Amino acid sequence: MTDQDPAISPEQIAAAEALLGLSFSPAQREQMLEIVNGRREQYATIRAADLDNSVPLSLHFNVNAADPAPAAVPRSYPMSAGPPVARPADLEDAAFYPVTQLAELIRTRQVTSLELTEMYLARLRRYDPLLQCVAAYTDELAIQQAKRADDEIARGLYRGPLHGIPWGAKDLLATRGYPTQWGAKPYQGQRLDVDATVVQRLEAAGAVLIAKLTLGALANGDVWYGGLTKNPWDTSEGSSGSSAGSGAATAAGLVGFAIGTETMGSIVSPSSRCGVSGLRPTYGRVSRYGAMALSWSMDKIGPMCRSVVDCALVFSAIYGPDGLDMSLTPEPFRWDPALDPRSLRIGYLAAAFEQNEPAKDPAEEALRRANQANTAAALDVMRAQGFDPLPIELPEREIGALWMIGTAEAAAAFDQITRDGSVSSMKRQDDDAWPNIFRAARFIPAVEYINASRVRTQLMRDMARVMSEVDVFIAPSSNWDTLRITNYTGHPAVVVPNGFTDRRSPTSITFVGGLHQEAETLAVAKAYQDATDWHLQHPDLDNGEAV
Repeated sequence: MTDQDPAISPEQIAAAEALLGLSFSPAQREQMLEIVNGRREQYATIRAADLDNSVPLSLHFNVNAADPAPAAVPRSYPMSAGPPVARPADLEDAAFYPVTQLAELIRTRQVTSLELTEMYLARLRRYDPLLQCVAAYTDELAIQQAKRADDEIARGLYRGPLHGIPWGAKDLLATRGYPTQWGAKPYQGQRLDVDATVVQRLEAAGAVLIAKLTLGALANGDVWYGGLTKNPWDTSEGSSGSSAGSGAATAAGLVGFAIGTETMGSIVSPSSRCGVSGLRPTYGRVSRYGAMALSWSMDKIGPMCRSVVDCALVFSAIYGPDGLDMSLTPEPFRWDPALDPRSLRIGYLAAAFEQNEPAKDPAEEALRRANQANTAAALDVMRAQGFDPLPIELPEREIGALWMIGTAEAAAAFDQITRDGSVSSMKRQDDDAWPNIFRAARFIPAVEYINASRVRTQLMRDMARVMSEVDVFIAPSSNWDTLRITNYTGHPAVVVPNGFTDRRSPTSITFVGGLHQEAETLAVAKAYQDATDWHLQHPDLDNGEAV
């Protein structure tokens, strides 16, 4: 698009609707104009890309229409020896314990699963009116699973460190017998007669599901039909999204751990905002069967916990092919808490650690300064621990237009509510909300979508060259280039807290690893966490202070 090209008009959109068999209102056409006109620049970027005929699509067609066979993968839960864990006089003092400590209380039978379950359910009900992080309680199921765990453990059948641990599921994971409402008004009250694979696998590990946790409507932001999910550290702000409830509930000590999902930052962002440890696995590691689809080529499921080790334990329970999700790969995950990560090649994204341009908005400038200082301090910690990180650069390729892949897939996933108009019942109706994005995505040409996917292939090759030089690299979680690129290329990331802003809202640092190298990435993140105590601090919701 050039400056001389006339802007697209509402009349032209109406004419295109007739061609496509669609019908939008005059107000909806007006709202779409900025996106539709702006997207022509994205088309120009894609058309300018050097797409030799040999560059393939980043998606792969499989002629085998039958379900793939599930593959057996190793599942082990090794943990480093730690100090003895004693039951606190007030069990609620254990609300912020990591899974490793909760598991020891249960394994040694100092605490029953039923006691933990009832304690966490009580905390959920006490603090949810403030945080708005619960989409649905699963009390009946939770009590049943807790009693079963206690009975099994009493009989000597101990399934591992997740046995008897209460957890929360992002409410896009189907759970039989309970609503799965996706945070969106058109689906309020929806019940799916299936258990998501992740739900099944955590039940097999003995975990106890106590609640379905909120997500921003259709996995966008932290606003859902019930309101705004809050950051437990600063309830004047949202918890970020879309895994809003998972981040808030874990940070507030309302669950032992939670499950989140990410398409473009939905684990990283709320983990950072709420000060929890999150693992976004390699694309294709965890089955999405029974999970709401937003972008088939980008959706990923991972744990959100109070420590890196907890993430490793939960991931070991949920990863691997299930015979239902055809995107899954069978590479093993072998967590070794004794691995010396100093044997790995560590890099850091040099440009992201340099002084950035000050922000004009005072609040954004305060956040920028806090991120700058805390990420620099995190790099100093790693050096003090014996690491010698090498400076690296991310691929220099124009990728802004690639987001049309995600928007086109999301619009296809929710085409029905766009065409029947029920998308208009969603809480958010602003220009950047799904209803407007879905309608505008109907005018993305198929050729541009396919060529954007081919540019994505080039980006994946670029990133492979970067990762041939390092095993893991470190970047500020606030670095947008890192977040975008690694979500498009499918690389795993571990995000951990690394400090606070002036308002005592957490900040974080991200460790990005090679494809299927979650164990190595977690090991490097653990080295940072072992040398700091940010993950051990938690909000005091009664007094509005950190503890």
